[in-house]
Amino acid sequence: MTLRKILHIDMDAFFASVEQRDNIALRGKPVVVGGRPEHRGAVAAASYEARRYGIHSAMPSRTAAQRCKDLIFVRPRFEAYREVSEQIRAIFRDYTALVEPVSLDEAYLDVTTNKRNISSAMEIARQIKQRIRDQTQLTASAGVSINKFLAKMASDLDKPNGLSLISPDRAQAFVSDLPIAKFHGVGKVTASKMHGLGIQSGQDLLQWSEADLVAQFGKVGHYYYRIARAEDERAVNPNRIRRSIGAERSFRSDLTETDQMLEELDAIATLLHQRLAENQRSGTTLTLKIKYANYQQITRSRSVRESLEELEVIRQLAQELLLRHLDTEQKVRLLGLTVSNLNSTQDGPRQLSLQL
Repeated sequence: MTLRKILHIDMDAFFASVEQRDNIALRGKPVVVGGRPEHRGAVAAASYEARRYGIHSAMPSRTAAQRCKDLIFVRPRFEAYREVSEQIRAIFRDYTALVEPVSLDEAYLDVTTNKRNISSAMEIARQIKQRIRDQTQLTASAGVSINKFLAKMASDLDKPNGLSLISPDRAQAFVSDLPIAKFHGVGKVTASKMHGLGIQSGQDLLQWSEADLVAQFGKVGHYYYRIARAEDERAVNPNRIRRSIGAERSFRSDLTETDQMLEELDAIATLLHQRLAENQRSGTTLTLKIKYANYQQITRSRSVRESLEELEVIRQLAQELLLRHLDTEQKVRLLGLTVSNLNSTQDGPRQLSLQL
């Protein structure tokens, strides 16, 4: 079978970079986009200057402020981010119709065949990065490989402003050497469970049978089995319909106090609200996910008549779900919120050779 040529393009610290581009006073300074600490907000994006302090997206704003006394908080401007995102997607569509946006700041492209008849996927990635820089004054990192999983991993190798290739002959060795916590699709909680099972790297994961992985991790075990072999059959789908939008956070130290959980839940609700605004979507069902220290997981949902658009409504409903369904005798490893029943808030096999 002919190998595919897949790109993953990821804008560097996108929201924060747009703010620094548009406000010269913010350049070179630690900046986060998100709610201020006194409003119990969360970090939606952090500049690279802020990341040096260990600040990252989904972190409660209060925690971020404690890590950097000079941190500058900027309110999100989703209309500005959407405008830049559309500029970038127009560049993508100059090369291929097979563009699958993941969010405003990242997308997969299948350039196996492309509008410009360029044989090298690396050359296409170089051109796209340069055009993004020329037209938006922003940088992007690009990953090039034979499937979506590997392209995503490649784009993370040399950020910011990186360009990395994982070639077919290198794919299995790359995955085998990769620490399990760095696998796309393996979160902190799952990585911790894998470590407990003796799975420290891709090579360790490769030793497990598909049946055993499914027994330990459920349906996602099928995915783990395949990516351990550098396989990913998912197509780049330009018509993917998003059925839900969510946000979650796993905790390095298990939460034991209900007040702690409510504070973290407020930050997650803020991040969820920002993602809904980013995608111009709302929904009528909110689902709370709780994972306890013993890895038991529960989900509880509540549907409402009016769309969930206001932050305070999402917060209040999330708090009610937590207080009603929380087992106070257990420690909590992860909390998450998802909005589903979405609607818009606006009108409107054997692999052969491949030259990358």
